[in-house]
Amino acid sequence: MATVAAAALALTACSAPETQEGAPTNGSTPDQVTELLAAHGLQDLDGLDPRELVDRLDLMPVEDRPTDLMASVRPGSLLLSDTAGGEEVELDLPEDLFYLSMAPYVDRTHDCFHHSLTSCMGELSGAEVTVTITDDADDTVLVEETAPTFDNGFVGYWLPSDIDATVTVEYEGRSASTPISTGAGDPTCLTTLELV
Repeated sequence: MATVAAAALALTACSAPETQEGAPTNGSTPDQVTELLAAHGLQDLDGLDPRELVDRLDLMPVEDRPTDLMASVRPGSLLLSDTAGGEEVELDLPEDLFYLSMAPYVDRTHDCFHHSLTSCMGELSGAEVTVTITDDADDTVLVEETAPTFDNGFVGYWLPSDIDATVTVEYEGRSASTPISTGAGDPTCLTTLELV
């Protein structure tokens, strides 16, 4: 029963679309970032640019992720929040890129808007999925690969900002497809890809 409760908690630990009051403006100082990472045992990530930090946190084994640090990917920024102490820093992400992390599923999913690199958990960890992402404007294929999902059940891609596209995921004879957008008000977390 405790395992079920823990799994349910993990599946609901993603960020909602609402912004937090008092969120810092972009451009937190390097010292603030260094201190926050060190406080959560992530000093080896200090010095990475924000894009590299997103990639490393999403790839991190679940057991190594700090439970009291929320790392929320927003369009244009990465918000790091100490859930115990309340400290927050916000880092600018490249304006021309949009990070979309998706968790295809067969049996269970969860609501998510802003992907949390430290707490979002998808169903299919380490699953070989084939992902195709096509720009709707001119049918340019932006992503076409077969790769394992991360330990957290997600797979993430840096896409051009301000486009409409179509995502298709295939897994063990099942598939899912959905339209996406990469604008300032769009979700960075995609958890509606039901594989049928």
